Amino acid sequence: MSQYDADRRSFMQLAGIAGGATLTSNATAATDEMEGSNESDERGEYDGTVVQVLSMGGTIASTPGDGGASPSESGEALIESVPELEEYADEILVDQVTQLGSFNLEQEHVAELGEKARQVEDVADGIVVTHGTDTMEESAYHLDLALDLDLPIVFTGAQRRPDEVSTDGPANLVTSFRAATHDEIRSGVYIAFNEELHAARDVTKGHTRKLETFESPDKGPVAQFTRDDVRLYREPGSDTESIDALRAEKTVPIVASGQGMSDRQLRFAIEEDADGIVLDGFGLGNTSETLSDAVRDAIESGIPVVVTSRSHAGSLAAIYGNGGGETLRDHGAISGDDLPAHKARIKLLLALEARDGVDSVRECFGSW
Repeated sequence: MSQYDADRRSFMQLAGIAGGATLTSNATAATDEMEGSNESDERGEYDGTVVQVLSMGGTIASTPGDGGASPSESGEALIESVPELEEYADEILVDQVTQLGSFNLEQEHVAELGEKARQVEDVADGIVVTHGTDTMEESAYHLDLALDLDLPIVFTGAQRRPDEVSTDGPANLVTSFRAATHDEIRSGVYIAFNEELHAARDVTKGHTRKLETFESPDKGPVAQFTRDDVRLYREPGSDTESIDALRAEKTVPIVASGQGMSDRQLRFAIEEDADGIVLDGFGLGNTSETLSDAVRDAIESGIPVVVTSRSHAGSLAAIYGNGGGETLRDHGAISGDDLPAHKARIKLLLALEARDGVDSVRECFGSW
């Protein structure tokens, strides 16, 4: 038996864990203490499959209360409630990063999640993140941009609470574990939901309550999980070019386009010295002449403006003048390509942290 295996066994005995897959809480600190400075060398001697669970809260962990439902179940309780997970991991490590509905998450919570993921890269074979569905795609894309780890990070959650009829949390957890431990899925950031696996860059929440809420417009899922098989529709992994930033402390508002809207929101962002602006335009990336004039003024004042489309699918094309995409390009606006506004904002936030100047930020959006 290697020293690594002996250390792990001693730890499990001290913790009183026995039978099936081992389950360890707050495993990051405990594993660091066991392995010391030779962590990466010793990790190669351990043949068991290790899954690190990073728990963020969300509907999957929520229970009803007098003031409305809120996350109250720990990550450890979630894992213990689904014994089938033992079929896919020899050891399950659990770390409670935070316990919030995803609509209350801040950028600092996502940065902490990313730091936790980095800490366990040499310990785990895959990472599963339990998370609320409202902003799951933003957190997943944030990590896809900021991290380049040699293991898969798989987000999952639920549309129905554990106390509701036909809750989907257990099935989604099984799918996430299957993805995180699959031999052909060795890197990248994903969302596993309703027996499908979606790439973080492409996926979006398409329905407020249906179980099949997540979809990838134009691209489709990376894989589908059946009872006995995994069908890969395209090559797993991330095509996202990494940005060397994890913590985002800049200010980037999203300004909407609407028929007959004034430029008040854009002018306010300029007056408040926003670090960047995302303009959610029409169709191919158009907006009104009124708003396009404000975009020109923002760019002339040194504020980068990224244009996206409120359309559900498709990429931008600079064709129209009179405030349209051609006008915006002439003003110096940056194309968000096929990113929705909320993901373009995440990319702009990180680009502003990592780069200096509008032209350098523009380069980040010139790559996938």
